[in-house]
Amino acid sequence: MEDYLKRVLEETTKKNCSEPEFLQAVGEVLCSISPVVKKHETEYEKTAFIERLVEPERIISFRVPWTDDNGQVHVNRGFRVQFNGSIGPYKGGLRFHPSVNQSIMKFLAFEQVFKNALTGLPIGGGKGGSDFNPKGKSDAEIMRFCQSFMNELQKYIGHDIDVPAGDIGVGAREIGYLFGQYRKIRNTYEAGVLTGKGLEYGGSLARTEATGYGLIYFMREMLKANGKDLSGKTIVISGSGNVAIYACQKAQEYGAKVVAMSDSNGVVYDKDGIKLGIIKKIKEEQRLRIKEYIKEVPTAEYIDSEGKDYSPIWDIKADIALPCATQNEINLQAAKALVANGVFAVGEGANMPTSMEAINYFLNNNILVAPAKAANAGGVATSALEMSQNSMRYFWTFEEVDKKLNNIMVNIFNSCQAAAKEYGLGTNYVAGANIAAFRKIAKAMRAQGII
Repeated sequence: MEDYLKRVLEETTKKNCSEPEFLQAVGEVLCSISPVVKKHETEYEKTAFIERLVEPERIISFRVPWTDDNGQVHVNRGFRVQFNGSIGPYKGGLRFHPSVNQSIMKFLAFEQVFKNALTGLPIGGGKGGSDFNPKGKSDAEIMRFCQSFMNELQKYIGHDIDVPAGDIGVGAREIGYLFGQYRKIRNTYEAGVLTGKGLEYGGSLARTEATGYGLIYFMREMLKANGKDLSGKTIVISGSGNVAIYACQKAQEYGAKVVAMSDSNGVVYDKDGIKLGIIKKIKEEQRLRIKEYIKEVPTAEYIDSEGKDYSPIWDIKADIALPCATQNEINLQAAKALVANGVFAVGEGANMPTSMEAINYFLNNNILVAPAKAANAGGVATSALEMSQNSMRYFWTFEEVDKKLNNIMVNIFNSCQAAAKEYGLGTNYVAGANIAAFRKIAKAMRAQGII
């Protein structure tokens, strides 16, 4: 790393010493872009360019009071981090989960800036959410929370300003409540202010499937470029939410055998191949724990993950691993287990699911890594397509959206590959993704002056 980048990282660490996730994301990017910065170091240092890159344009934090069904008032904290709007309106999801804090919001928003730049679409990067936990809450409680959350958030968003979407804990139900409150407060039908909407009021076909499908489209291209394919390969997928389910579906369509999926409690292993219809019923309809799978498929095995340093899913022998659950779910110990079990490729479906130590271990062992900011960009890309449809007051068919998504993911991979090749990085697509995104963001920021 160049001296200038080292100094910026040291200063950023001092300023944000209580935000490990954010510092991890910044550290990974700064290490990757070192060869690019070296060419323009004097200019970047004189204009404090990297300092501006790692500092969000604004952070909004607010209280969210809401009343439960028993009349008890609760207070949660809400966030919106508008990190960089140089390419377009801020774009990024809302996450409702007890783990939400400022560090996680900033890391997600920072990653979103690079991810959105890679899509080639005119969207900047942001992220938001709350430490509210929707699990175990009634629909009425979730509605009241969403309405209270939007009462404050609506001051800072708009289709030309900031366009939130869903994330963990924020699905179609929550987006509907949020949109309804925004419409009531603003007295306008501004469809493009939120994405992930229902089809009945401005949503896009293929949005539900987009992140999972996009991950597999990227994996297909990465494997093809290295003389491999998905057909006949054994895959393990962490998580059982939206991304995991549709990554599983598309992988199976390409002839792969997915043998394991998981949730926060444990893992189901089905040596004959996961029956996705059963997973969908358990998770999308019944909203139960994945352990219920073995009641439907007695030959499957359930492995409890409680008290373990990493998910036991990474101990299962496979060719390809797709972490689609949450940040830092693959640590160094898990990475060693995956390599020992014969995995040759890892595709990040979640945001920053692999620690830096684990990524370095993969790369040092010639494992192909599809980085999150590139491989899971299909969701936000399709959200941007939803915005386009809203602007036109029109809609595209599922096949039209899916074709556009496929083309976007092919272009993202090509950008990552080209950047890695240009800087002599071989198959290091992690660095390639960071470099390709950074160069686009840098051009936009430099063109707009010191902002």
